[in-house]
Amino acid sequence: MIIAEHLRKQYANVLAVDDVSLQVEPGKIFGLIGPNGAGKTTTIRMILDITTPDKGTITFDGARFDRTIQNRIGYLPEERGLYKKNKLLDTIVYFASLRGMNGVQAKQKALDWLRRFELESYAKRKVEELSKGNQQKVQFITAILHNPEYIVLDEPFSGLDPVNQILLKDILQELKQQGKAIIFSTHQMDSAEKLCDEICLVNHGKIVLEGSMKEVKQKFGTNSVHVEFSGDGSFIPALPQVKKATVYENYAELQLNGDISSRELLFSINSKVEIRKFEYVEPSLNSIFLDVVGVPDERQERRESPAGLTKRESVAGDKRVRNALFMFVAALLVTLVLSVITLKRGDISWNMPEVLLAVSAFSLVKYLRIRKTVAGELQRSAEEVSHAK
Repeated sequence: MIIAEHLRKQYANVLAVDDVSLQVEPGKIFGLIGPNGAGKTTTIRMILDITTPDKGTITFDGARFDRTIQNRIGYLPEERGLYKKNKLLDTIVYFASLRGMNGVQAKQKALDWLRRFELESYAKRKVEELSKGNQQKVQFITAILHNPEYIVLDEPFSGLDPVNQILLKDILQELKQQGKAIIFSTHQMDSAEKLCDEICLVNHGKIVLEGSMKEVKQKFGTNSVHVEFSGDGSFIPALPQVKKATVYENYAELQLNGDISSRELLFSINSKVEIRKFEYVEPSLNSIFLDVVGVPDERQERRESPAGLTKRESVAGDKRVRNALFMFVAALLVTLVLSVITLKRGDISWNMPEVLLAVSAFSLVKYLRIRKTVAGELQRSAEEVSHAK
């Protein structure tokens, strides 16, 4: 079980996550949903120990995050992190080895998963030769190949066609039946509605709605109507019987005012379009989402996005960058101290300072490389938010 309590994360004057608590049970799919900039990715990064929370605690079956727990987690990030020049099978086996799997076992399981995703014929091809959808399937395989207990998926359906979306949904149901604790973050409300046992809707860094799908729908399930029609339905939101309407090309989800009779509403709509279907229904998760969140404030959408922070603040706050900087500074200090000791002794032939200087230089290169990588990740995230707008 994953338990996060009272998580808080602030970047300068931007409060990305404010007192978020959640509990993900084994054998359940937990939906973490919300608009762009709501705090979802920041929450996930804190759970995975990529970013350190300012306040709050995170435990996995009662234990704090450590190296052993890391190998029990499978993570599918929204942005792709595959080595494009490497061959498909080699890439999957490499990622599995990072999680403690031996090469023979990893290769066999990788081939099994490639066969299930109809990618076996691509095993010896380079990752860059695959379509975006197929790359997404490969990245999903790398996240679950080591049989993790905890699975964190950020937009797993990105780039997948309808057939592969169905296949992935079936696999998620299998993982759920195996007792995995699954966090599922997505913008696709229909997928969340069909898959999730519980949801947590965050907005502006705070939880605004949570509970089981049944509880959430019961809370918003009064006077909801689904209408399918032929014609121009743009007039529907202005009808006096309609409190709120979400109108699509050929159907609409309506929330009615008070005790409105179906005959009265049918007459008002049928006079302008041809009605194909009319029924009282539970509200969809998408309509609940719009009802709770409303129209996003463009300024608030920047809360979680790196575009809402200075580049320096975002990169410097990343745990990988901080660790690399610490190693560089430590190596440099040791080099300076030993160099001073060597000069005082007059032992000019002693070459330890030169060796340590080389180590310091290597640490600096590694720090700059990691900093560049993180900056690139943040830039891609900012571009994705911009495109979503």
